[in-house]
Amino acid sequence: MVHAERAALIEDLARLDDEQWEKPSLCEGWTVHDVVAHLVDTARTTRLGFVVGLARARFDFDRQNAVGVTRERGATPQATLERLRRVAPRRTTPPAPLDSRLVEEVVHGEDIRRPLGLTRSYPAEAVVRSLRLQTRTPASFGGAEELLTRVQLKATDADLTLGTGPEARGSTLSLLLAVSGRRVALDDLVGPGVAMLTTGM
Repeated sequence: MVHAERAALIEDLARLDDEQWEKPSLCEGWTVHDVVAHLVDTARTTRLGFVVGLARARFDFDRQNAVGVTRERGATPQATLERLRRVAPRRTTPPAPLDSRLVEEVVHGEDIRRPLGLTRSYPAEAVVRSLRLQTRTPASFGGAEELLTRVQLKATDADLTLGTGPEARGSTLSLLLAVSGRRVALDDLVGPGVAMLTTGM
């Protein structure tokens, strides 16, 4: 599933012009080009490499990510795209659950596609597994585990209900983006729990 998402994104990226590559993504402070460089970096990551890189960044995840983007961002969009093509078949992972690779591909895929007006029909299993992992992951590691003690997420396109509290309803993709800190997805959700998601960001 991870390889399928990488292939689909490469296909979309191949159709972009240079101006589109420099558009702001949903990741604050990052352009589309930056997010692609980040995906190259995470695809190259090994368990040992992640630990070494984190130590060099003084255990600052944001700093570690910034270093990775700088390292993998090519001189041109096409150079970065070629790097992504080369790493797309890799199976290496950091010391994290395997589904974290799905989260990377789906969430960052939307970080790129939404600002460009592109859409993808993601496999339901990939999105559900991503959402389940995000809601089991502490906020300190980029997840939303604590949030689910205050709000209940109910998918409208899958048999999935997570958490306790006021209900926030929407597609699994929109719920995934919302708990991943993408405010744009809040407009896709309904229910009294949406307010809790807003204050939790």
